[in-house]
Amino acid sequence: MKILVAEPIAQAGFDLLAAEPGWTVIQADPKTYQNHLADCEALLVRSAVKVNDDLIKKAPKLRVVGRAGVGVDNVDLQAATNAGILVMNTPGGNAISVAEHTLGLMLAMARSIPNASQSTKAGKWEKRKYIGNELRGKTLGVAGMGSIGREVVLRARNFGMRIIGSDPYVSSQQAEDLNVTLVDLNTLLAQSDYITLHVALTPETTKMINRETIAKMKQGARIVNCARGELVDLDALVEGLASGKLGGAALDVFDPEPLPADHPLFQQPNLIATPHIGGSTEEAQEIVGIRIAEQVAEYLKNGVAINAVNMPALSPEQYRALGPYISLSERLGTFASFISDSNPVTVKFTYSGRVAEQNTTLVRNAGLSGLLARSLACKANLINAMQIAADRGLNISENHILRAGHTDSIRIEIETSAGKTSVEGAVILDKPRLLSVDGIYCEAPLDGYLLYLKNLDVPGVIGYIGTVMGKNGINIANFSLGREESTASDHGPAKATAIISCDAAVPEHVISQLLENPNIRQARNVEF
Repeated sequence: MKILVAEPIAQAGFDLLAAEPGWTVIQADPKTYQNHLADCEALLVRSAVKVNDDLIKKAPKLRVVGRAGVGVDNVDLQAATNAGILVMNTPGGNAISVAEHTLGLMLAMARSIPNASQSTKAGKWEKRKYIGNELRGKTLGVAGMGSIGREVVLRARNFGMRIIGSDPYVSSQQAEDLNVTLVDLNTLLAQSDYITLHVALTPETTKMINRETIAKMKQGARIVNCARGELVDLDALVEGLASGKLGGAALDVFDPEPLPADHPLFQQPNLIATPHIGGSTEEAQEIVGIRIAEQVAEYLKNGVAINAVNMPALSPEQYRALGPYISLSERLGTFASFISDSNPVTVKFTYSGRVAEQNTTLVRNAGLSGLLARSLACKANLINAMQIAADRGLNISENHILRAGHTDSIRIEIETSAGKTSVEGAVILDKPRLLSVDGIYCEAPLDGYLLYLKNLDVPGVIGYIGTVMGKNGINIANFSLGREESTASDHGPAKATAIISCDAAVPEHVISQLLENPNIRQARNVEF
């Protein structure tokens, strides 16, 4: 397995991956990494490499992209999802570094430190010119109360600042625990002496600092942006700084990066600019490098997706509890794809027992991936199965039966243009087992090579099957039988099901021989 590290990460992270038996780890850079895309299964990046549709087409074996950092603006999540590629990041790994940089920029603005330093180095001694302000008693507005925003709050409180916050995803209890007053964005803009941005980049937050929002701010308010350059309309910022509406701005991020040196923003004396170094500390780079290596390794070895961006993530504990049902659901979907007579139109999942108490998103996705995989040129998996199902117009539903006493089972019902098929299974002794097909109890392993038969429950059928199989030298490893609960009646013989475990796939000419018996209505190979 080849792991491609396209941008430098901490040596400890690189060594962790290189220590895995059978893994080849390539250290490249943004100029040379493309030479190694063709056969890499994992790609580790920071912010320079753009993981877009063009890159993904050059990496047909790619399974996971690890972003050493929190932002994934350089990753086309839709393209990755469509290709079935997991994207993960390391939220919080550089939170303290970015928070400290934020406070450093606030202090630099309050005391005019960059300008005063430049003046003093030039041989001047302008004490009166650089009289500053204390942070104590000022109102700090924190837009975005995620991991970085919370670290800013903890540090700003030590400066004696009043702190207000705006974040629709933070509860009042969380804000109360941080001693932060939650307000809407307009109130934050109107009341804050300092405004610091720590929100994700979305269509709603793009250029959230603009002429209209600047007009709502206090006279002389100061802005800090260590989040994303796209959050700020630079033309509006230049106007605000030049007019004196804004007392200052400190930016660590820009749009584009790097910003051209002749941009009017850099002519503003009350601007402080740093080259996107908020998370660039030795400590932060060590943490995110090791974390992303650990996460990628855990996913490649055990399928556990930690800090996944484009699919629901499970903790190792959750995965241990749900993992067997994910495997069961995928195998049930695969079984159903072999025995169905047409492409699905509607798929219904029913979960019973303890599995019904869990978040079954990944269980559902696993079932869909098994069901769809045989009919697609592209790979269907946990990441893209629901997207593929939606693109194909499938109707998907889920039903959770929580009542005590129910078997821990999963049933998948498929409706096609040719009719309905249902398969049900359970995890028995940690192994996925088939329990029934179309309501007929028939227990069998969901593994290896199976031969699925539908027949009428009449004398001689089982003997005929054994004769045909023996005549063709096919060994029967396991033979499971089941029939409708109702017995033969005026409507004719009952329907029956047989599932035979074999050492290899049954050749087509043998299946043709089996179907020569008019009481055998269907015979299908099922392969796992």
